Amino acid sequence: MSSFIIYPAIDIRGGKCVRLVQGDYGRETVYNDNPVEVAKSWEAQGGTFIHLVDLDGAKAGQPVNDELIGQIARSVQVPVQVGGGLRTLDDVKRLLSLGVSRVILGTAAIEDRQFTESVLGTYGDKVAIGIDARNGFVATRGWLETSEVQAEVLAKELAAKGAETFIFTDISRDGMMQGPNVDAIVALAKASGRTVIASGGVTVQDDLLQLAAHAREGVGGAIVGKALYTGSIDLAAAIKAIQG
Repeated sequence: MSSFIIYPAIDIRGGKCVRLVQGDYGRETVYNDNPVEVAKSWEAQGGTFIHLVDLDGAKAGQPVNDELIGQIARSVQVPVQVGGGLRTLDDVKRLLSLGVSRVILGTAAIEDRQFTESVLGTYGDKVAIGIDARNGFVATRGWLETSEVQAEVLAKELAAKGAETFIFTDISRDGMMQGPNVDAIVALAKASGRTVIASGGVTVQDDLLQLAAHAREGVGGAIVGKALYTGSIDLAAAIKAIQG
């Protein structure tokens, strides 16, 4: 089996570690007041890559929690990827200078193609493209708007411009604990010919094993949030199961 990485997620809002349901800021649960401690605990449990989302940044359209993100990146030995409100080259440069290993472009990938292509041209594999889809069409601005761009079309176009990694979220599954949309994830990997990280809907360990079974087709990992915080997935056990 090709390698498959579990990315424990830390969503930051107001300096705390939270989860939203389907991206709804009105449906928030605070899981921990100290995201740095959360990151350390994921690393201690065997996590090899941490996924951070600056929810305040996603809403503001520019990174807000830089200081905290830098603290997290410095407090762990494993690589960290960050998304949320990245719209300028300066934002990207600044986050990478804080020790972040990979930045995630979401809304900008749709709304500012020139910027996206220049970031891909400059930073290559340090950039992941976040594609959030609703019924196959890309949603932007913290999922508040749905574009007329098809997810697979966008992935093909950006792969041609140097994108190596896509993070795919099926919004209808996010935070609903219903399992990921495996077919859509595999289809995107095949269409783009690149690595796709699944996000949204991973609920039980079996969901991860199901996704990992498609590693050879380009499904390179899964982001797990709520299921880790509620205890329905044990990170160390899941990593062991996939390696085994």
